[in-house]
Amino acid sequence: MTVKTITITENAYNMLKGMKHGDESFSEVIARIGSEKKSIVDFLGLLKDSGESVEEMQKRVKETRKRISESIRKRHDRFRHFSSN
Repeated sequence: MTVKTITITENAYNMLKGMKHGDESFSEVIARIGSEKKSIVDFLGLLKDSGESVEEMQKRVKETRKRISESIRKRHDRFRHFSSN
């Protein structure tokens, strides 16, 4: 079996260590987590403690979309300018 060495932060190490079941190795933990299928149910309540209302989230999403669209438009204009030369 090939062995690879990875570097992770101490916080990530502690999180991974907390996920171990019994004498499970770190490799087994990573393989288990990687093979788990997620359902939308797993994410229910994820944002409930964010303190942000639905309206605030929607406003933030709209503002982010607007900034991204503007950035894309600027890049498109620059590309069009260069390609016409």
